[in-house]
Amino acid sequence: MTASSVSEAGKVVRALRAAHLHDDGRQTLLQLACDRIRSWGPPYTSVYAYMLHGNELELDAFAGRETEHTRIPVGQGVCGTAVVEKRDQNVGDVNAIGNYLACNAFTKSELVVLIRRGDHILGQIDIDSDVPNGFGEREHADVKEVADALAVLL
Repeated sequence: MTASSVSEAGKVVRALRAAHLHDDGRQTLLQLACDRIRSWGPPYTSVYAYMLHGNELELDAFAGRETEHTRIPVGQGVCGTAVVEKRDQNVGDVNAIGNYLACNAFTKSELVVLIRRGDHILGQIDIDSDVPNGFGEREHADVKEVADALAVLL
C-alpha cells in the first residue's frame, strides 16, 4: 500500500472517535470500522468484526460477503487460533491451513487482528482477500491501528 493508507487508517480512527463522542454504541462502531476498512479496496475483500463471548467468537458486524460463520469456537479456524495463541494471524494461503474455515470459495488469504486491552482479548477484525498473500506489514499495521482504537472505545 502507499503512504496514503496510513492516513486512511487515521481517518477511520478519527471517525470512530467522533461516533463514540456521539454516544454511538458498540454495534455502530464495529460496523463503521468494517465499512471503512473494506472501502480501502483490494486486498480488503470482506471485513468481519467478531467479539469474544466466553469460548466463542460472535460476528457483530461485517462488510463484504456474508458468512455462515456467525459463531466460531475458540481454537477453530484462523480466527479461533488467533485467540488461543493470543496473537494476530496473517495467512498468505488459506488452502495451506488444515483447520481453515472457508467463508467462501474465493478467499485466498486472511488477516486476523486482535482487539485487545493489554492481555485481555475483546474480539478481532478478520479480513478475507481474494488475492494470495494479500496482506503485508503495512496492511497489518493499518488494521492494528483501527483495532487498537476500538479496544479503547468499546
